[in-house]
Amino acid sequence: MRRGRLRGVPTELPAPSMRSGRQLSLLARAEGERGRREVLPGVVHAGGWLDLAAQRELVRQFRVWAVPPAGLRHPRMPTGQLMSVQSVCLGWHWQPYVYSRTADDTDGAPVKTLPESIVALARSAVDAAYGAGTAAAINFRPDAAIVNLYAPGAKLGLHQDGEEPSDAPVVTLSIGDTCCFRLAGVDRRTAPFTDLKMRSGDLLVFGGPNRRIFHGVPKVENETAPDGLGLPPGRLSITVRETGLDG
Repeated sequence: MRRGRLRGVPTELPAPSMRSGRQLSLLARAEGERGRREVLPGVVHAGGWLDLAAQRELVRQFRVWAVPPAGLRHPRMPTGQLMSVQSVCLGWHWQPYVYSRTADDTDGAPVKTLPESIVALARSAVDAAYGAGTAAAINFRPDAAIVNLYAPGAKLGLHQDGEEPSDAPVVTLSIGDTCCFRLAGVDRRTAPFTDLKMRSGDLLVFGGPNRRIFHGVPKVENETAPDGLGLPPGRLSITVRETGLDG
């Protein structure tokens, strides 16, 4: 497949953060911030859904995914602007605003396979959000993940996940620093907003009437991650979806 004209910028993953003494910030979370809550119709937030061991394992896998070929890079918008997040893709390679099976904006290598463990985790997430017997959970067949690293200062503007024909829900796992996750509306990217605090280990699933809601990350709170994740300073998000694409 032909490579895109606007190139992303490959990056190398920094060493893990060596901060100490922050693990209790996660373990001591208020009881009201744990568990499942429906924020908007079809938008479910589950605080503390991943324990520390599961988070560390995902970071370990991320360090493998980040290595070339088809490794970590700053994607470039069609305007020429580089995104501040660093991204690596699994299953399908995403660049604004198209999917392919090869990393067309960097080295052209085949995209890495979406691991069955991530498929199973995403399906468990939809079960937790909507119920194991619901149609959304039964029919969910994830085939792609976009894994973003938010180094200090990185953010993500309001956007829709609109390149996928599928209406299946989107699963986002948050690891590392706490962020403000902002939701607008399906037909608008303006206020009023619904802002969530996504902490390390939190899950967010959005689907149903809000599958294509405008959302973004305007701010990440530095040095709020628990200790010992193996992650460099910042936030890691793993967003898993069913594209509905063929090929």
